Amino acid sequence: MERETKQDAIKDSNAAHPIATAWRPTLREVVKCFARGDFALAAGISGVAPISPSTATQIQSYLEEYGQTLTELPDQTWEKSVAQWVSPSHWEILVDLWTAEAGKSDLVLAARVFEIGTELRFEIDSVHVP
Repeated sequence: MERETKQDAIKDSNAAHPIATAWRPTLREVVKCFARGDFALAAGISGVAPISPSTATQIQSYLEEYGQTLTELPDQTWEKSVAQWVSPSHWEILVDLWTAEAGKSDLVLAARVFEIGTELRFEIDSVHVP
């Protein structure tokens, strides 16, 4: 495996940039939970806001309708996944998702990342095909 180049979070409202390296373990954990069928993140993930029952149901329904099995994120995910700063408050991110049947899919995880003091808060919005 290649050594990953460090990517910082960039506050640029005019262009999307790669997902910050520091955010990737959290996003991997979210997708790992979804792949196991835990759409509400029942055990909780540090820095990730609780997912509402309606959002958890939407994600589960969408994945069931999609008809393929979500898998954990491989390193290739970060090649095209992006974050864009939405001034003045947060980043909007799209993370490419993978399935057992097709490998890279056309599904994405959509979320927002907020800075709260020195901490980050991830809010999961949806899983969908853009």
